[in-house]
Amino acid sequence: MEDINYIKHLNAVFVHISKDSRLNPTHISLYFGLFYLWNTNFFRDEFYINRDDVMKLSKIGSRTTYHRCIKELSYWCYFEYLPSHNSFHGSKIRMFNFCTSGGQVMDSSQTKNCTSDGQALVSINKHIQTVINKKNNNKPQSFKNSNFQNSKNQNKQQAVDQYQDNLKTTTDKDYNEPL
Repeated sequence: MEDINYIKHLNAVFVHISKDSRLNPTHISLYFGLFYLWNTNFFRDEFYINRDDVMKLSKIGSRTTYHRCIKELSYWCYFEYLPSHNSFHGSKIRMFNFCTSGGQVMDSSQTKNCTSDGQALVSINKHIQTVINKKNNNKPQSFKNSNFQNSKNQNKQQAVDQYQDNLKTTTDKDYNEPL
């Protein structure tokens, strides 16, 4: 890869992250953990990572969260993630240069499924949302409303009961009965 200017790249990444509303602190922490490893690998085109090391660097405690975030960041064109399904061989990462000599945020030849501003063309959860919407649209409208009203009434009743007896105990107790 061409020479990476550490400061210019970080400044461009900060600007890009501030404009991207999809990111949460876990995504950002993971990106900067990978950026650190990229730096220690002398900004090579590709480098291998160890999941446990990256999780420690980015302070992620859950493997599920780690995998969700790394796949989303890859899909959103922050880097390319090539998972290894071999536990003895790390996954491969290909970082993208956010600060090119031409002043562009990203080199479009490096990214796939991205618009000029780096946004993914299709949401990663699009298929999940479609399935949920189809399931909800198959129910009759009156059934949905009655369920909503019933659950609303139950929640009100639970709130009232909670204030009357916080411990939810009865006053008639027989201490001779075993627990």
